[in-house]
Amino acid sequence: MSDKQIEEFVEEDALVALQSLLTATDEGDVFASVAIIANALGVGSGFSKVSPPEGEGEQRLIASFHKNLVLLIQKTWVEKSDEELKAQVLYHLAEFTRLMNSKSYLESYPLFFSIVDDVVYLMFGAQTRAKDFEEYALRIDPEFGIFWWYVKSLPRNAAWSEAKTRVTTLLGMYFLANY
Repeated sequence: MSDKQIEEFVEEDALVALQSLLTATDEGDVFASVAIIANALGVGSGFSKVSPPEGEGEQRLIASFHKNLVLLIQKTWVEKSDEELKAQVLYHLAEFTRLMNSKSYLESYPLFFSIVDDVVYLMFGAQTRAKDFEEYALRIDPEFGIFWWYVKSLPRNAAWSEAKTRVTTLLGMYFLANY
């Protein structure tokens, strides 16, 4: 997706925040960037309650994410050929939940992308494989399109700190759990 396309839907500060997030090593810079991106996703105030490492917000988010995605996956009608994919996603979701509950953020990070990619495929079908899916997502549902821009902007195999990996994953989880 080009910067021009996403600029129609997010403010300049969100674009800058995403670039800052991708390169930041300072935890304060990471949290500041994520807060701006959370606002662009429309989840800023709610996410600010679950992003701090202390408290029960993270555990509630993990449970909510798991419950809501299981419901979404089970209720999504798919072709017979995609039934196996549904089962695989449910298996990955259970493993992801276990890893997140054990605070294995670096290990759970790549699995998050696998789950998101598969769930979005189950929701939108082969359209997700199209070159213009990002633009399509922005046009049909700008909120989801902004989320997709965020997820697609993150590196799949990041060598980040636990704290940075945790908060970037939680933001994606929070959006999907409340979508």
